[in-house]
Amino acid sequence: MDVFNLEGKVAIVTGASKGIGEVIARGFAKAGAKVAVSSRKQESVDRVAQGIQEAGGEALALQAHMGVPDQVAALVSQTLGRWGRVDIAVNNAGTNPHFGPLLTADEGQLEKILDVNLKGTFRLCKQVVPLMEDQGGGKIINITSVAGIRPGPGMGAYSISKAGVIMLTKVLAGELGSSNIQVNAIAPGLIKTKFSQVLWENEDLLKHQVGVTPLGRIGIPEDVLGAALFLASSASDWVTGTVLVVDGGSMVAAGL
Repeated sequence: MDVFNLEGKVAIVTGASKGIGEVIARGFAKAGAKVAVSSRKQESVDRVAQGIQEAGGEALALQAHMGVPDQVAALVSQTLGRWGRVDIAVNNAGTNPHFGPLLTADEGQLEKILDVNLKGTFRLCKQVVPLMEDQGGGKIINITSVAGIRPGPGMGAYSISKAGVIMLTKVLAGELGSSNIQVNAIAPGLIKTKFSQVLWENEDLLKHQVGVTPLGRIGIPEDVLGAALFLASSASDWVTGTVLVVDGGSMVAAGL
């Protein structure tokens, strides 16, 4: 299983204070990577980094808002200052302050969603790619959503931002392949996290989602980890520009 070993690698994981990002950060550390865990709140990533260290891993807790370019640059420079390289970048940070018909969103809500979800991903890629080019390669993993493939009810603005992340992934995969940088995306279905609480706490929505999911349940953050380890490791060295759907089969059922 050496192809999944991340020993000697340095990873940045954004939105790592909880949910999918936390699970990925902890999983990468267990696989041997040194992990910079990032979120908007320092105390939240301090907790995650401490847990990684107590389990025998190496972690650096860094506060960074992906909507603030200077903070994104500082995230990368501090990681570089600590470990001298960046091999893996996971763009997981996201926001969705609007739920309802698209045209009921105001300009501020739309701007925030695009600024964090899409432009934040662009910003981190812009910072890490020159380092990866100098190193001879790297891995970028963008966390999108099935809502970026098929519009999510009440999630129009979020769906648009995640569709943008998918196209960003494909564009960069084409442009960076010659530099041995693989750029891929993971599109989770409904995962039981605080971020999606408004969906799974609604009994009718939850019942519907479980009913249209062939595997008969919604996901948990750990369901995404295997895909992330694959895309971060040498196991995926000939995989780029792909969107790996992790949704219990709900997208398949939707097409039946």
